[in-house]
Amino acid sequence: MTATATTATTFAALKKDFPILQTQRHGKPLTFLDSAASSQRPTQVLDAMNLAYTTAYANVHRGVYGLAEAATNAYETARLKTARFIGAPDSSEVIFTKNATEALNLVAYSWGRTNLGPGDAIVLTTMEHHANIVPWQMAAAEKGFEIRWIHLGQDGQLDLSTLDRLLDGAKMLSITSMSNVLGTINPLEHLIPAAHAAGALVCVDACQSVPHMPTNVADMGADFVAFSGHKMLGPSGIGVLWGRMELLEAMPPFLGGGGMISNVTIEGFMPDAVPSKFEAGTPPIVEAVGLAAAIDYLEAIGMENIRQHEIELTAYALRKLREELGDNVTIHGPSEPAQRGGVLSIELKDVHAHDVSQILDSHGVAVRPGHHCAKPLMKEMGVNATARASFYLYNDTNDVDTLAAALSDAHSFFAI
Repeated sequence: MTATATTATTFAALKKDFPILQTQRHGKPLTFLDSAASSQRPTQVLDAMNLAYTTAYANVHRGVYGLAEAATNAYETARLKTARFIGAPDSSEVIFTKNATEALNLVAYSWGRTNLGPGDAIVLTTMEHHANIVPWQMAAAEKGFEIRWIHLGQDGQLDLSTLDRLLDGAKMLSITSMSNVLGTINPLEHLIPAAHAAGALVCVDACQSVPHMPTNVADMGADFVAFSGHKMLGPSGIGVLWGRMELLEAMPPFLGGGGMISNVTIEGFMPDAVPSKFEAGTPPIVEAVGLAAAIDYLEAIGMENIRQHEIELTAYALRKLREELGDNVTIHGPSEPAQRGGVLSIELKDVHAHDVSQILDSHGVAVRPGHHCAKPLMKEMGVNATARASFYLYNDTNDVDTLAAALSDAHSFFAI
């Protein structure tokens, strides 16, 4: 599919690839608007995983019989595809984890505990997901380093007015590429060079960006990048950490056991080379096959096309909801669609987010209410919860229209 051939009709036709989107909720067609939490899976991914389980399953990197070699080849092919998808210079820099949370914990545990101590500092932002906060807080409690914070500014953007001071003497900037609450796309092209100029490494939580826009880690210039399979049409149970090889080689193992060693004696052990060093135990074999199938699906559509579709859909949604609900709706985050992803954190006047979600569910509309694993951000925003609608490639303007009508019904119901 080329950019010129891509139309709203083309994206609407993708729904047929997703069996769950053919189902109903409360007698209404399912309108799934919670892809920021977890995306749905197309038949192509489900079929690839079923085929692996039924015709080509064995443990990897262990057996020498044909089935084991086929499974190992499929697993390593998934690593090669993942590396190509994110522009990694070397597929050995791609580490499979069980999710992005484990990937971020790996960095905080292995790199952080090795390189940080009293007198050191790292920099986070208040818009981070808990997965990019709590691991660093745990490490800081143990090792005694300081955590500095970049706070929220205007229009859902970070306040970078004190960036130089915050980075002064810091050893790490760990930051989301796109907020899972506000949809804000952070200016990594400015932040990463600034951090490096100050002598800090950069870890990027790319869970919300990798599924939705082109990613090239070599061009990005970060030192670590984490993302998950289940937000990009793949299965749960697999995440990815990419890191620069010289850093990974210098870091101690995160977990110990089989598969991550080159030798074990009663005196000690010798870890295997990267990436095996960080993949202890039986890895997510069939999940890797599913991730590879998801990458094939996304590449066939084109990440540039997906990004453009979501910009247009987000612009339509912002306009439609404001026309439909006026001052009765607040949508947090940047006002310019090109500066944000397809994530709308919605406050409906005088209606709690959980009540909004329940009314929407009765219309077959699935959104997520709550703090979205970002309590520091919600506190800065001055709200306890929002109802978050998030779009993906299988959503279209009809879904937005259904959302708008359901929100209007919710407002009318609670206004009585």
